[in-house]
Amino acid sequence: MPRKTSSSLKHSQNQDKEIEINLPKFSLPKLPFAKLRFSNYTPLLVIGMIIASFFLGMETSKIQYLQLQLKNGGTNTVANAVAPANQQPTTPPASGNIKPVTNSDIIRGNVNAKVTLVEYSDEECPFCKSFHPTMKQLMTDYGDKVRWVYRTYPLPFHQNADKEAQATLCVNDLGGNDLAWNFIDKIFERTTSNGTGFSLDALGPLAAEVGVDQTAFQSCLDSNKFEQAVKDEEADGTQAGVQGTPTTIILADGKKPQVLVGALPEDQLKTAIDAALK
Repeated sequence: MPRKTSSSLKHSQNQDKEIEINLPKFSLPKLPFAKLRFSNYTPLLVIGMIIASFFLGMETSKIQYLQLQLKNGGTNTVANAVAPANQQPTTPPASGNIKPVTNSDIIRGNVNAKVTLVEYSDEECPFCKSFHPTMKQLMTDYGDKVRWVYRTYPLPFHQNADKEAQATLCVNDLGGNDLAWNFIDKIFERTTSNGTGFSLDALGPLAAEVGVDQTAFQSCLDSNKFEQAVKDEEADGTQAGVQGTPTTIILADGKKPQVLVGALPEDQLKTAIDAALK
């Protein structure tokens, strides 16, 4: 029987015969760093593991984000993807509870009307421009039953809106309701509603056109006399639920305020007004 060696593999066929398969011998080549100590490479291995973990974490986050996108129809933003469900931003319901209407407000129509329409508006807002004729038509249709109160709400991305709002309050202060409404009507007729649609240097001549002393008007505007009043009207609207323009709040004694957002069609406004009149 052949002598068993470490390089031979034997398989028993029966009790009498054995087959010997000789396997080729091989050995690993000697590498130049074979004699180096493993401890010398420990810092490099640790750094390598950290880098690998970083990239693995990035890929895992991408996969989780894509899964959320697919689950929600591909509409999630990054903020939505990483924020816990119980911490999603929420919008408080609009209360419509605004400061009472006074003689200092810009009022159109019967001051003692049963229903009040308080509009928060921006004179550079294209939707306010398109909505303005609708409100004027409602005043014609309802007559003495309603009054329209105009309050300023200049949006920050409309460059001229804040100064135009101050100008409107200056005209109201110097000339009263009728001249203020004439001023508002003409701005909406002439502005292109692109943030700078009505030139600021045309405000003085317009004030004179509607019947206000231009020198007194310009002094009022340049002094920023009504800057804080505009901010106060905007803040009051915001706390009541106004988030954009136009927003109309319908008030009637003994009834909860109705907050109507946007340049709504006349029929929808009439439905709300009729409910307030009942």
